[in-house]
Amino acid sequence: MHDTLVYSSKDPVHRQFHHNELTFGMLYAFTENFILPFSHDEVVHGKSSMYNKMPGDDWQKAANLRAIYTYMFTYPGKKLLFMGNEFGHGREWDHSTSLDWWILEFAHHKGVQSCVRDLNRLYREIPALHRYEFEPQGFEWIDCHDSGQSVISYTRKADGDIAVVILNFTPIVRHGYRIGVPQPGFYRVMLNSDSEYYWGSNVDIGLVLGTEPTPWMGHAQSIVLTLPPLAGVILRHE
Repeated sequence: MHDTLVYSSKDPVHRQFHHNELTFGMLYAFTENFILPFSHDEVVHGKSSMYNKMPGDDWQKAANLRAIYTYMFTYPGKKLLFMGNEFGHGREWDHSTSLDWWILEFAHHKGVQSCVRDLNRLYREIPALHRYEFEPQGFEWIDCHDSGQSVISYTRKADGDIAVVILNFTPIVRHGYRIGVPQPGFYRVMLNSDSEYYWGSNVDIGLVLGTEPTPWMGHAQSIVLTLPPLAGVILRHE
């Protein structure tokens, strides 16, 4: 939680210098059974709300939240969101008042809520995202070293089910980005947090991506895709 929030609170131009904040946790991820919380303690006592921890204007704040939540829901470990985090509550939490449900009238907050709803659904429906949360066979880095572009990519696996996750933590569209994949064939886009349904910029990345026999990142097969800005993409092998 702490490393992720330190990273995500940075302006995207500086994130390349803090890349290890996202990747270091995998060194000890399977030593215990972990819960991944964005908790009560992080949204009270002057620490600001999750939404206002994010840098930039409303578009960037919402996009950053959607990307960080995509990272959370696809990373090994159980998930915990404190009330209001799921729609980008703007104020610090106050035990004496209700959450500001009225802000769901604004598209950027509604978009965060819709993205979390779909992440919950995919987490439940895709075995690769939940079956091996505490065992190393359920996770494999594709590339954890692309600090220059602030991109990370990894595979979640479970008994033949394969999900590929790519996260771009800059507001720059990355065209022609190649990643290695473990199996040939086709990979369907299951979620793009930049979709217009979530108030994203709706960069077209296609619906199904085919592999090429070009070795890349330790794999015999690879795919080329467009990475949307400040966004996470979940692919599933068909």
